[in-house]
Amino acid sequence: MPPTAGEPRASDKLRPPSLGLLLAEARGIFEFNTSLLLAPLLMRAPRGDGHPVLALPGFLASDLSLAPLRRYLSELGYDAHAWQMGRNTGGVSRMRSGLRDRLASIHATTGRKVSIVGWSLGGVYARDLALQAPEMVRGVVTLASPFAGDVRATNATRLYEAMSGQTVEEDSELRRAIAGDLPVPATSIYSRADGIVNWRTCLLRSSDTAENIEVHLASHTGIGVNAAALWAIADRLAQPEGQFSPFDRSGPFAMAYALPENAQSVY
Repeated sequence: MPPTAGEPRASDKLRPPSLGLLLAEARGIFEFNTSLLLAPLLMRAPRGDGHPVLALPGFLASDLSLAPLRRYLSELGYDAHAWQMGRNTGGVSRMRSGLRDRLASIHATTGRKVSIVGWSLGGVYARDLALQAPEMVRGVVTLASPFAGDVRATNATRLYEAMSGQTVEEDSELRRAIAGDLPVPATSIYSRADGIVNWRTCLLRSSDTAENIEVHLASHTGIGVNAAALWAIADRLAQPEGQFSPFDRSGPFAMAYALPENAQSVY
């Protein structure tokens, strides 16, 4: 029987990024410093309409990791929210209830649908939230999130399983759903130079409301503060509610993005 979308065949097994790419993750600090230098340019991104945005941190990270992103989005006119759940120690299934409660609280307080931006594991949570409560979610943007295909192809798998007490294969039905099409607009931002997760696990199935955006040379640890990634996030969040159009790569960071056809789907 052929595998369902999101469930890899034996021949599709992927390898984690190389040791060289893993060691090169230290460049994340330079991505952050570059964004600080380019702050005036980044503020030329499309302005927000005040709708709420929930930012979900990656594995072992806390709200502090996404403070620069939340500040940037707030300055652009969004109502940026932290997840307020401490350090992310993993466990997709066990985090579902708390995440949904947090989403529902923001939705009830603001009276508006919530955009969700998730970094790495936070993006996996974001996609799951969109499946659970599409009536509360405006759209999803993931950053270097391994949700598709052979999700064991990361350099953090063993640590994730040790910290969360769950294997990545647990609840395969949920994992396949997260890897599939979402009922809301979705964007996956990733880099082939990622030293933590195999970039192929970040690819969603492109459609009229879903797309992949490849950022050249971005690191896994720095993509959430990478200037080109920040511009792309702001651009995607600025789309009117209920509308979706492909990302325009002709902006000030045009050279940082790969052409759409360079991203090959894992399906």
